[in-house]
Order: sequence, then structure tokens, then C-alpha cells
Amino acid sequence: MTSIKFFDFSKETEQIGDEIALTLRKVIESGRFILGPVLELFENEFAEFCSVKHAVGVATGTDALFLCLKAIGIGDSDEVITVSNTFAATALAISYTGAKPVFVDIKDDSHLIDPEKIEAAITSRTKAIIPVHLYGQCTDMDSIMAIAKKHNLFVLEDACQAHGALYRGRKAGSLGHAAAFSFYPTKNMGAYGDAGMITTNDMTLFEKLRLYRNYGQTDRYSYTLKGYNSRLDEIQAAILRVKFKHISEWNQKRQKIAVIYDRELGGINKLVFSLAPGSTHVYHLYVAAVEGRDSLQKYLSENGIETLIHYPVPLHEQKIFNDGILPVKLPNTEKLCREIISLPIYPGMADEDVEKVCEAVKKWGNLTGKSN
Repeated sequence: MTSIKFFDFSKETEQIGDEIALTLRKVIESGRFILGPVLELFENEFAEFCSVKHAVGVATGTDALFLCLKAIGIGDSDEVITVSNTFAATALAISYTGAKPVFVDIKDDSHLIDPEKIEAAITSRTKAIIPVHLYGQCTDMDSIMAIAKKHNLFVLEDACQAHGALYRGRKAGSLGHAAAFSFYPTKNMGAYGDAGMITTNDMTLFEKLRLYRNYGQTDRYSYTLKGYNSRLDEIQAAILRVKFKHISEWNQKRQKIAVIYDRELGGINKLVFSLAPGSTHVYHLYVAAVEGRDSLQKYLSENGIETLIHYPVPLHEQKIFNDGILPVKLPNTEKLCREIISLPIYPGMADEDVEKVCEAVKKWGNLTGKSN
């Protein structure tokens, strides 16, 4: 029986449940459910939070990626560079446009894209780069933006796991030409359903995205482009506005748990991440790398501790992205995917549960000889 869940909403509900109920009642009584004032308020607040001029609420994080690519003209025969150790939505969004995702390797000391591998992947068909701020840590955006400028490429941050993360003092969501966020329920700031957001400083792109998310309508029955139905509704926006007030506090709680994991599991975890000056990790996930990962996961499960793997099979090894032919070898990505395990981490996690996870991992390490 599981005694320590991977994620538990109960503490969050205790903290903000009454306020959520009140704000939902206000939305219901207003009779405005789509593209109303609550969404506009949240868009403005989130844009300010990310230190950008504009934010566009959409239905999902996947749509945030896809609509942004569509809005800049990505389509058939184009290529977009990204990583393979990410959730499928990153590459699917590229594929939805008709373009091809081109996977490059990660650095050997992190789970983040290796900028030195990017230029070799650029061809005459390359139109954009999607760096993924995986698990809550920003990629080396200065290097990526320099490459993009040299080759005239658009940079779309996949910031779906990085709400509030800093890169050299700058917020995730403000580092590229645009950024995509997800508010899936388990994210650092999650809705009670699907929701997403695009951030940008580009007014032209902003205006086009507002059309794309709402059928391409300029008014109720006039259309200037073939748009989509992808709108962040008023109810989810209201929920997110409540949670928005707590995001910094919740990120700090995640960081405190991560400090304990780093300290206690240093002899077992093979991957200790370094941060550039002025940068922060917001730990959407705490991902360790260990030899014998499957053994550890089984041991923790037997001792009532739930874990997950993000992500066990890299995308370049998935048939839907390679047509059954493995076009590239990504040794760092492939190695890490065999070693990673995600340990429980969320703001309401009790201190004693953090201690229990540490003790169980260390006991497994001693039993298997994996401790240094």
C-alpha cells in the first residue's frame, strides 16, 4: 500500500480550497465563461510575472507550442530543433504543423540541450529552436540565442515545467522570442483541468496568436485566417489567479525539499545540477540518476513510496517520430533515460515523508552497494 504519494493535492486544497470555491461562484454568477475579464486579468498578471509585455491564454501547453509555431509560419518541409528527453507534446506540436522535429543531444552533466550540438543540426530547412526548460531548470539561453541570431532562427521556450525559474536573473518566459507554459494540474501552478499560456514581447505575434486561438475571428462572424478553438476559459483563469498568489511560496517549498534530497542522496545520485549565477531551479520534478534505477523503483514501491520516470523512452526512439528508422544516436540522452527516477516533491509534502524517502533510498544504496 502506498504511504507516500508522488503528488498529493490535499494540502493545497486545505490551504486555498475555500478561496477557490468563492472565486468559482463569482465566475458562475457573472455568466461570463469564455474570453472574459478574469482571463484578461490573469494574462496581464502572468505577463508581468514573466517580465514580458504580452500573454495569451490558450487551452493547453501543447496548444501554446503549436499555435506559436503556426503563427510564425512553420509548416510543411520545415525543421525545428529540440531535445528527445521531453514529454511528447514538444515534438507533437512541431509535427502538427507539418514540420519535422530534429532531435539533438543533451549535455553529459545535465538533462538540458547541449548548445554545442545545435549548429551541426541546422539545415536550410531549419526555422526554429525549442529549448526545453526540463523539470524546472532553464537551459543555456544566452548560447542558444546567439546561435539563433547567427542563423536567423526563431526561439520558442518550452517553459511548461518552469513557472518562475530564473536564468541569470531573468524569468523563464522572457528569454526567447516567445514561450509556452502549461497549467496541467500537477505543474507548479496548475489548473483544475487543461490550460496553457504563451508569452512574448512581440506585438505582431501577440495579435496573431489572439486570432489563432479563437477561430481567426476579428469579430463574431468575420475571419482573417483559419484559426483554432483554443481558449483558456474563465473558470480555469479564476483558479489560476488564486494559485498565482502562492507560486513563489510553493516554489520555495519545492526548493527546500530539493536541498534535503541533494544533501542526503549525494552519494547515490549521479547527476547533481549546477546553476549559472542568478539562476534558480523550481523543481517541478526532482529527478535523480542512479545505476540500477528499476531496482530502486521496485524497492521504493515495496516500501510504500510512489515514484515515476520522466521519461523512460526518448522521443527519437519512438516509432511515431522516426518511422521505424533510428536516424540519430543521442548517447547522453539514451544513457540518462535508463538511469533517471523522479522522487516525490510537492509543496504540501511533510518533512517526515521527505526523510522517509531519503532513508529508503540510502538503505537501498547500502543493500545494493550503490552508495559511494
